[in-house]
Amino acid sequence: MNRILLLIFIFLGTSFYSVAQTAKRNENFQMLIKPSKGPLKMDGKLDEEAWMEASKVSDFMMCNPTDTICSNVRTDVRMTYDDKYLYISAECFLKDQSRYVVESLKRDFSFGINDNFLVFIDTFDDKTTGFSFGANAAGAQWDGQMSEGAKVNLNWDNKWESSTSYNKESWIWEAAIPFKSIRYKNNSTRWGINFSRLDLQAKEKSAWAPVPRQFPTASLAYSGVLLWETPPPAPKQNISVIPYVLSGVTSNYETKDPTNFRKQIGGDVKVALSSSLNMDLTINPDFSQVDVDRQQTNLDRFELFYPEKRQFFIENSDLFDGFGTETIRPFFSRRIGLALNARTGIYEQTPITYGARVSGKLTNDWRIGLLNVQSQRIDDKGVPTQNYSMVALQRKLFARSNVGVFMINKQSFIDTELQRQNGFAEYNRNIGVEYNLASANNFWTGKIFYYQSISPDAKANNFAHAASLAYKDNHWIFTWKHQWVGDNYNPEVGYVPRVNYTNINPEIGKIFYPKSKTSQLFYAQVRLNSLSFWNNSGGLTDNTTYIALEGKMKDQSSFSAFHGYDYVKLLYDFDPTRMGNIPEKKGSEHTWRSVGFGYISSPIKLFTYSITSRFGGYYGNGYRTGITSELGYRFQPHVGISMAVDYNNIGDVEVPVTQVDGTTRKIISASEFWIIRPKVDITFTNKLFFTTFFQLNQQTKNMNLNARLQWRYKPASDLFLVYTDNYLPENFHIRNRSIVLKLNYWLNL
Repeated sequence: MNRILLLIFIFLGTSFYSVAQTAKRNENFQMLIKPSKGPLKMDGKLDEEAWMEASKVSDFMMCNPTDTICSNVRTDVRMTYDDKYLYISAECFLKDQSRYVVESLKRDFSFGINDNFLVFIDTFDDKTTGFSFGANAAGAQWDGQMSEGAKVNLNWDNKWESSTSYNKESWIWEAAIPFKSIRYKNNSTRWGINFSRLDLQAKEKSAWAPVPRQFPTASLAYSGVLLWETPPPAPKQNISVIPYVLSGVTSNYETKDPTNFRKQIGGDVKVALSSSLNMDLTINPDFSQVDVDRQQTNLDRFELFYPEKRQFFIENSDLFDGFGTETIRPFFSRRIGLALNARTGIYEQTPITYGARVSGKLTNDWRIGLLNVQSQRIDDKGVPTQNYSMVALQRKLFARSNVGVFMINKQSFIDTELQRQNGFAEYNRNIGVEYNLASANNFWTGKIFYYQSISPDAKANNFAHAASLAYKDNHWIFTWKHQWVGDNYNPEVGYVPRVNYTNINPEIGKIFYPKSKTSQLFYAQVRLNSLSFWNNSGGLTDNTTYIALEGKMKDQSSFSAFHGYDYVKLLYDFDPTRMGNIPEKKGSEHTWRSVGFGYISSPIKLFTYSITSRFGGYYGNGYRTGITSELGYRFQPHVGISMAVDYNNIGDVEVPVTQVDGTTRKIISASEFWIIRPKVDITFTNKLFFTTFFQLNQQTKNMNLNARLQWRYKPASDLFLVYTDNYLPENFHIRNRSIVLKLNYWLNL
């Protein structure tokens, strides 16, 4: 309790310091935007008179490898608007007429391995939320919704147009963003804005409004000012209807069920309730076209986390899944559409019948999120109809901080004995309050919260508390984190891998920048981190302590190395291979040391490679060798091929086994696990994509093939053809197979 009170005092002190720093950091970087003088065609050419008369800025500041000088490569940005569109163009000049570097023409590319230009728009000038648009040098589009001051959710997708052209001296990006596609305040004449440019050949990242090199250029705390000569058009009634039709065939060869012929219709509706508040509706949704998860070998005692990719849950998603930490998430939208059978411990897939979300700003300081989703019942598996609802309210405080409260309710409509036998509770609820700290200059960040779960059989200690406080400047990193979770905390719509613990996690780091201008090193940092867990009776159960060296070169290659120590006292029987072998016993103690290194090659080369490794001890005085490697080659910009391999070898693990006569002997077990992931990406144009992704996972005993063809025939409107196969790796027998053809269309009313 004393630690909590001390941390609250520090939070308040840091927040009051933030109040004194409320002035915009880059207030002097201002761009005046004027109405267009004529029509504009999105063809990647700046030959219209309207562009000649448009507002223009240049003189970008370098962000890395240093952040104190002007950029070596020139970037000219122009902006204008009419009654329907916000227009942006960027001419990105090349150094020594060099060729650009891109990954492919695929949307929402990886930032660090593509020459690109991005714009970050803070429409409410709150330095916290916004929108991002851009492209790589070959014309692949990038768009995302911004939250928490710098995060860009690239799963967000909306309707807009762009075109790119290339010559030996520069590449030009031209975009028209409908005012209907973004949210902003009526009669506002001031937005936050910044422009970012990454040039891999020139080995520099730059921005119009300068950003310290320890932060991403997406940091809205350092955005400049966009001043409107006349306010943008008043937001009008905005309704988007996105219907889909689907046809498909699914065959399950394991259960020998009859072939299922799918004919399905459904869709989404987006309604602008106000200039800053949006309602999303979905009926009979289908997510068959969503990218498959990259499989991982799980040698941990706890469940792995996979991010949400379904479009319905994306807009303003931070209002829902932004609560909590990496390991204490009171709301995890991927739980919706899954029903946990408590008797078997298996999650059953449950189709969603309908869903509704309201999210956005009530005022400049208040944000709200409302959600209601209902899933179907599955009679033969004893899964009841379930309803998921959430309400969240957030209030901005000080410069960039906020306080939020939420309530989550999961209701099960139980009406059969089989449903009761499967352990479905009538309801599960979770309530909480949270304070998020973000100083005006972004040096101080932190969080403190208290949550509580409620269910019919609720018992004491059904709470979760955590706090963190971090400081990061150009040279030092200091972090304190602690968590306290009761043994009966149970958020069924959340992601909480373990309960009944208290932990502390301090970290200190030092960042080094070379003084020599000729050095090829961008930066290096050394971090010392220690994470310790105690059960709520006060007994130490886990400790991981490591020292790590990390660095990045000016050509964007990076390296890492670590040395670590682990101690584990098992809370329950645990099979270290997770394959049904003899487990280590509850209460047994295990210690080991490990080392590892990693390297990622420069993306400038057409042939790229990476490797990460871990060598050292493991449970039962054994050892574990883990290696992950990926090789890739691109025929720029249309074809990319890669081969990724995860290899884990567990050997000499001593497992105690009690015999009938009471004696104990130890068995040595050994296991090898492979995940092999070849992938082919073909981007015929920036509107036509084909991806084939194969995954062999020895641990789950499954081979998966996923092939997807996507044609974006109009902005935000797509035709998908998706083929999926799952096989048994031992004999290549088919487990299940499906093919789906899906067409959707985005219609603005």
